[in-house]
Amino acid sequence: MEAYLLEWANLFFRWFHVIAGIAWIGASFYFVWLDNSLENPPQWKKDKGIGGDLWAIHGGGFYEVAKYKLGPEKMPENLHWFKWEAYTTWLTGMTMLWIVYYIGAESFLIDNSRLELTQWQAIGLGMGYIAVGFAVYEMLVKTPLRHNGKAFGLVLFSFLVFMAWFASEVFSPRGAFIHVGALIGTIMAGNVFLGIMPSQRALVEAVQRGEAPDPKYGAFAKLRSTHNNYFTLPLIFIMISNHYPMTYSHELNWLVLSAICFILAFARHFFNLRHRGEFKPSILVIAVIMMAGVAVWIAPKPVEVNEEAVAGFTDQQGMAIIQARCASCHAASPTQAGFASPPAGVMLETLDQVNLLKPKLVEVINSKYMPLGNLTQMTEEERQQVIGWLSK
Repeated sequence: MEAYLLEWANLFFRWFHVIAGIAWIGASFYFVWLDNSLENPPQWKKDKGIGGDLWAIHGGGFYEVAKYKLGPEKMPENLHWFKWEAYTTWLTGMTMLWIVYYIGAESFLIDNSRLELTQWQAIGLGMGYIAVGFAVYEMLVKTPLRHNGKAFGLVLFSFLVFMAWFASEVFSPRGAFIHVGALIGTIMAGNVFLGIMPSQRALVEAVQRGEAPDPKYGAFAKLRSTHNNYFTLPLIFIMISNHYPMTYSHELNWLVLSAICFILAFARHFFNLRHRGEFKPSILVIAVIMMAGVAVWIAPKPVEVNEEAVAGFTDQQGMAIIQARCASCHAASPTQAGFASPPAGVMLETLDQVNLLKPKLVEVINSKYMPLGNLTQMTEEERQQVIGWLSK
């Protein structure tokens, strides 16, 4: 019953997380587009302190949007803030991290071939990893380096590459990816909580006092918002990466993740420039070429079958290994603790079920992604025998 309740908690918070994430990223994309699309306003608007305006049509109506250089003469009665989208996304994401990767640490987070950990050691390491990574970012974003966008980006990217490598050394491949995502998500939420919101409160308070707002507050909030904008596409990839073992089960998965995140942030730059009227399709072309290069690089190598190991190997012997090493999770009623239903709906209880999934099984067993964390202690000899049997 406990596993069943966790399954429902997983479903609810995953759904909630996706909804909140859509709201947050949608608002982020919209305001970056809006900021980059503002045009030089007429003089009468400039006289009111408006720095840019925009006309748009949507949903059967016309919209006129104006952005003040600093702030209006008088604070409006109703001022809409955008913060709960970010906070809710982060809170639901962290809840899912606990439900899936911390409560289920033995299945999804710990890989004894990398580092032998108890559940609580793995949890402590995971939380510490996120906290330290976030602290380093906060330190960097408050240094003069932030005023040099390219230099700051290079230093930050190098740090995240290191963090991806470190995660891959101590966590399972899937757990490593999700912790890099949790770190990026925490940085993004922190940008809202520690940077954007305080700056916006300072602007509001200045207007309420009848003072001219200090431009540094708006500039710092925009800087953090820009960082979040470039983080969005890499973070979305990490959110869905658990469906694609070909990326995180690679022996250099930290480098694969780093390359894909760089490509996606680079592709995002095309859209940011496009909003400002700069059309550079070469960015997308280069991004596609680089992604194709990654796909070629991580393509699975031809499976080498040890003919001696599989000589005379029967279906009965193959199914015996599958039953002992795989079916404890991949069954209609899993016996492995923490599973109320077979992962991804995959059942391996009969020869027919196994035959339907031969190519995929060869891929995940050969990459050592399965069994998860090698919980069931599949030996190298068994792995070679099953791969040879499935490859017939």
